[in-house]
Amino acid sequence: MTEQTRNFEADTGKILNIVINSLYSDRDIFLRELLSNASDAVHKRKLLGQTQPDILNSDEDEILVAVDDKKKTVEIIDTGIGLNADDLTETLGTIARSGTSSFLDSIEEASDSKNAAKALIGKFGVGFYSAFMVAEKVVVTTRKAGENGANIWESDGKAGYTITAVSDEQPVGTSIKLFLRKDAKEYANLHKLKELIKKYSDHIVIPIFVQSKDVEKEQANSAQALWTKSPSEVSEEEYSEFYKASLGAFDEPYIILHNKTEGSIDFTNLLYIPKTAPFDLFEPERKTKVSLYINRVFISQDVDGVIPTWLRFAKGILDTTSLDLNVSREMVQNSPVIKKISKSVTKRVLSELKKKLKKDEAGYDTFWEQFGKVLKEGLYEDYEYRDKIAEITRAYSLKHQKLISLDSYLEEMADKQDKIYYLTADTLKQAKTSPHLEGFRAKDIDVLLMTDPIDAFWMSQMGAYKEKLFLSISRDKYDLSELSEETPNEATNEVETSSIALLIKDCLGDAVEDVKVTTSLVESPVRLVAGKGGLDFNLERILKAQNPEFEGSKKTLEVNADHSLVRKIPDLSPELQKALSRVLFEQARVLDGEMPSDPQQFSKDLIAIGTAL
Repeated sequence: MTEQTRNFEADTGKILNIVINSLYSDRDIFLRELLSNASDAVHKRKLLGQTQPDILNSDEDEILVAVDDKKKTVEIIDTGIGLNADDLTETLGTIARSGTSSFLDSIEEASDSKNAAKALIGKFGVGFYSAFMVAEKVVVTTRKAGENGANIWESDGKAGYTITAVSDEQPVGTSIKLFLRKDAKEYANLHKLKELIKKYSDHIVIPIFVQSKDVEKEQANSAQALWTKSPSEVSEEEYSEFYKASLGAFDEPYIILHNKTEGSIDFTNLLYIPKTAPFDLFEPERKTKVSLYINRVFISQDVDGVIPTWLRFAKGILDTTSLDLNVSREMVQNSPVIKKISKSVTKRVLSELKKKLKKDEAGYDTFWEQFGKVLKEGLYEDYEYRDKIAEITRAYSLKHQKLISLDSYLEEMADKQDKIYYLTADTLKQAKTSPHLEGFRAKDIDVLLMTDPIDAFWMSQMGAYKEKLFLSISRDKYDLSELSEETPNEATNEVETSSIALLIKDCLGDAVEDVKVTTSLVESPVRLVAGKGGLDFNLERILKAQNPEFEGSKKTLEVNADHSLVRKIPDLSPELQKALSRVLFEQARVLDGEMPSDPQQFSKDLIAIGTAL
């Protein structure tokens, strides 16, 4: 018998502190978490047994909850895959997930520690640690299928844990024994545990038995998969409990999709669209969270193609009888059956989201704030569903000062307007103060203000919506005079305006590609637009952030020849002409979200102009 003593990883210690101290009034969930883990272990053993028959359980699988009222212990025993010493260290001693530290820091700073802790459980697979809400000590005895010998993991949930290798014969599976705290003795009551199992874990397909010294072993759950029932037989409470107990959610679902499809391909889906975005929504792997079952046998949660990555916020179950249980994972991923199921489910989700939008715009906008960025990935990368996603896309309207649909924008277009005008920016505040909008405001023409990094990509990639081209007002050329009957302002002589543009270009030299006079500005003296073949400004910033060596293209400076500041330039000394031209150029950069290209020179020019004028 060998014993190793180890400390918890720093993040694991933080998690234990949060879980133990912040969820006192919700301690019932510890049983749900441990039973869910036990069920997963049994399913994993069955799955691996498809290719390694020698590790399969020769008896019926079950989960046993044993209670000792006198000793105040609760023991959860499963016939699952089991753990070896390395597994124990990895799963019970470490939270090895990118972004954990920053997430924990934000939780520690949260004013509502209870809700913060709820968000924690399930985020990183830390449900096991909920045991310490009710236990002063936890002892895990486990033997991994296919291996000899067992290991005992023991901890009080404080400094660390011990792992002891034992050679005596142990059955394959895992036992988690909880030595209850003095304030948690109520859980040593068999009747209480039966109620909790019925409430939280009735849907688990593995039979869950309860037993004590005075009560014979009896089954406490119905062991019927919720998705196999008819939707009319399932209550809202049952759907909610399945969502939380099996899928690790702590909000209420925005949409529940429970359908059985029969025909050339038979499958059942039970999908949930959440209201709140999970922490790992934007992790680079973009993993989906829909579990694939074949005839109620769990296969995997990582099968590519079950659902598009731009719907990865959807959680739930897909169960089909149209695939062979013994088929390899690679064949499953490339199966025409999976492709057809995915197509059907994707259309169903998009259809439900469209119904939600029509029924309750305000509620849908709340959903969009959480998941709109992810759905926009589909606009960029999924040609098949691009138009359907565009129908439920929301964009901020300059005219209405709120989110609207693309269809609403089309309905309100001016008589001669044939383009969808948009402006990309880092923030909504920056977009609203942009000089690019002045001409549109003056003519009451709406502009969509796009502030997500992906907007510049998908709008360029998609090109048009319902045959109306997208036009970036900071990159593309346009003439607003065509959209109104107003007579252009001819107060400024054409020769004079051309000479002002040439003068400013001479002062700025190679800093800009060109200087041109524009009638699109009303209050501002200048603005920057993309040069010939140039990219959208926001797109350039994103590319620069990814590659510091990316320089981008030179911009064209457009000037408002009627602005009093611009009209003063010809009357200034050559040095002040250059100083004012540089200040106007830098001002245009600042309004587009950039820093002055030469802050020191910018400061000197401001002082010189202020002193002279």
